[in-house]
Amino acid sequence: MESVLIVSSGDKATDLIAGLFKGDSMPRITIAKSSSEAKRILSNAEFDLAVINAPLGDEYGNELAEICVESTNSSCLMIVKSEHYESVSQSVEPIGVMTIQKPINKALFIQAIRFINASRNRFSGLRNENQKLHKRIEEMKLVNRAKFVLMQYLGFDENRAHKYLEKQAMDKRITKLEVAIEIIKIYEN
Repeated sequence: MESVLIVSSGDKATDLIAGLFKGDSMPRITIAKSSSEAKRILSNAEFDLAVINAPLGDEYGNELAEICVESTNSSCLMIVKSEHYESVSQSVEPIGVMTIQKPINKALFIQAIRFINASRNRFSGLRNENQKLHKRIEEMKLVNRAKFVLMQYLGFDENRAHKYLEKQAMDKRITKLEVAIEIIKIYEN
């Protein structure tokens, strides 16, 4: 974890939370005193984790937590009073926000951070895989569009259009995608 945003209205609590991150690989820590300040910071910077010490001066923290997980790539941890723990957990955990109770137990906090880190790594792998699949789908769409163009303008059947794309790619030593883009440019422009 490289960067953490701590959102806490109290200096004492902020120092305590920041102190829990001290260790071998201390992240870059940014501090916000209110939800509105945190929103401004989040609009200009990316963080691996946002830690919200609820309640904040201008809102409880639920709205900020929702913005963190839905509008940024940040993971989010809310620290809430024990009497509000159940209700807050039920409202924010379904959107991916982890919650822990006050008073902060150092071992539990570190365990939560490790869990968030592991989840973040897993999520990052899934996001990368998803991006690769989307790219592959877009490539397939272009190749199929090029086949359709060959069928429409040159009267090829689908099998012949497919073989034509493969042969052109092999002869020119380029990918089928590059051949498809050339064909689309020639016949559709």
